[in-house]
Amino acid sequence: MAGRYALRPVFAPKQSTAALTLLALGVVYGDIGTSPLYAVKETFNPEHGIPLTPDNIVGGLSTLFWMLTIVVTLKYVTLVLRADNRGEGGIMALLALASSSVRKHPQWTGPLLALGVFGASLFYGDAVLTPAISVLSAVEGLEVGTSAFKPYIVPLATGILAGLFLIQRHGTGVVGLLFGPVCAVWFGSLAAAGVWNIANNPQILVALNPVHALGFMTGHGFASFVVLGSVLLAITGAEALYADMGHFGKKAVRLAWFGLVAPALVLNYFGQGALLIANPKALENPFYLSYPSWALYPMVGLATAATVIASQATISGAYSITLQAIQLGYLPRMNIRHTSAATFGQIYIPAANWTLLVVVAAAVVGFGSSTRLASAYGVAVMGTMLVTTFLTFFVIRYGWRYPLWLCLLATGFFMLIDSTLFAAALLKIHDGGWFPLVLGAAVFTVMTTWHRGRVLLFERLRDSTVPLQPFLDSVSREPIMRVPGTAVFLTATPDATPHALLHSLKHYKVFHERMVFLTVEFRDVSWVPFEERVHCERLGHECWRVRIRYGFMNRPDIPQALELCGALGLELEPMETSFFLSRDKIVPGAGGEGMAAWRDRLFAAMARNAGNITDFFNIPTNRVIELGTRVEI
Repeated sequence: MAGRYALRPVFAPKQSTAALTLLALGVVYGDIGTSPLYAVKETFNPEHGIPLTPDNIVGGLSTLFWMLTIVVTLKYVTLVLRADNRGEGGIMALLALASSSVRKHPQWTGPLLALGVFGASLFYGDAVLTPAISVLSAVEGLEVGTSAFKPYIVPLATGILAGLFLIQRHGTGVVGLLFGPVCAVWFGSLAAAGVWNIANNPQILVALNPVHALGFMTGHGFASFVVLGSVLLAITGAEALYADMGHFGKKAVRLAWFGLVAPALVLNYFGQGALLIANPKALENPFYLSYPSWALYPMVGLATAATVIASQATISGAYSITLQAIQLGYLPRMNIRHTSAATFGQIYIPAANWTLLVVVAAAVVGFGSSTRLASAYGVAVMGTMLVTTFLTFFVIRYGWRYPLWLCLLATGFFMLIDSTLFAAALLKIHDGGWFPLVLGAAVFTVMTTWHRGRVLLFERLRDSTVPLQPFLDSVSREPIMRVPGTAVFLTATPDATPHALLHSLKHYKVFHERMVFLTVEFRDVSWVPFEERVHCERLGHECWRVRIRYGFMNRPDIPQALELCGALGLELEPMETSFFLSRDKIVPGAGGEGMAAWRDRLFAAMARNAGNITDFFNIPTNRVIELGTRVEI
């Protein structure tokens, strides 16, 4: 569970549908499954100005039910799960799919990339706020038993979260085996409490009628719009349905939703509503008060376990989206550790982990309660959902070539719902909604600066390089000594002479008896199969041009990929092969074309602190020679 991006090759071929469904309960539904802890409480928050009458309680529960039905069941489970990128999902996968769909319409490429990156940036806000609000709301259950626990709620929640982040470096594969069963017990307890409370007050079942939802959303003036900012808390975590599609398959994700998760959530929400009709004072904490008093502390323990699972899912998602962004060229290389020898999909990214820990701890301490965090939560969630709907339109219109009227009908309704909820969430900017927006803007700036900086860097390198084939033809006529062994030159521009080769020739005055010019390409698909991974081309003079292609979900491994060259006529002996790399020293320019001066400095700083390329590509460090190049952007 320490990373989402490569679980599919392990789970999909080996697990039965039942096993996949059980695993999906913990990974896919950990987030949305903990929404009952706070969704009803915040929906009927007295600050909204809507009286807690039986009619309003029925209307509020009807709104929750139909939001789950429309956004989760119809939008995600029915429509968005179909938009897979070679079996993979998630906003970065959808962005790549949408971008490839509009290649014949280049006017859309730039806006889609900007929007998709912004949606991915907002996901980091979700990755911060989900652990914070989930664990904090679970621990707040201790206050129901006695107010003596109140001073210890924030420190206890912070300690639990710190422990969760600290164990990431060890890998969570063993703990992950418990996620599914724990969540199965959690959803069972949600359903049981719901049935018990509904049996005591069955009139709440009239909330199934959508008329009550319409009345609730239109009958209280501006307050009806404001309350939508809290209603949306019931659908937080829906994006995980799409993000984890490739790990477990559509069938398992859908089976878990219809078979257990959706019924349990609806029963629990209705049970809380039935409790509020019978006892309006239970609004203090309707979730925990819907259980018998003897079950309070066991439920606090179970809720804490469930929220830790929900937090783990979003932390894993942050690792996954970070890896995808790195390989798509939107973030600099980072140290990526694989925490399982058997399952290379379990990853740990120290930089992302510690950054998340600091920001999550700051959110818990700064906001101090789940109610205040709820105000910030909706903006990040709905922003990402809105971007997903928008990108889906371009996939089904230009990728699947459906008629325009059908595409507008399929996505327009969901766009209206998402836009309304996002606008309602924006009303809480001054109450904390600014937090995910500021965080998302910071991440967006970093990602776009790195992407633009790379483009400028490659342009500068291209302008200052010598065409490769004429260079090889010219030097082959000179009496240059050839030394034994193979030299592999990594280059981003396959038709240009690598700077590392020019510097090597300048200093050593020799060529290796065989030279390979290697370019690694990351394509806008999730997986590149082995039969399409490597392309070899003879250049003459014992020189080869090799292209290695990866998808954004593949694990780069250059030595492994070079083994595939043997079948294409290029046999490499690892102990006789040296890798020559150019280490570019980025120097901010004096202005003019390109980026603003502060972005130049930011790009240069990120380049200096980027992870080691040898580790990223799994190149043996004792076979690497690095030669520096000074580049002004």
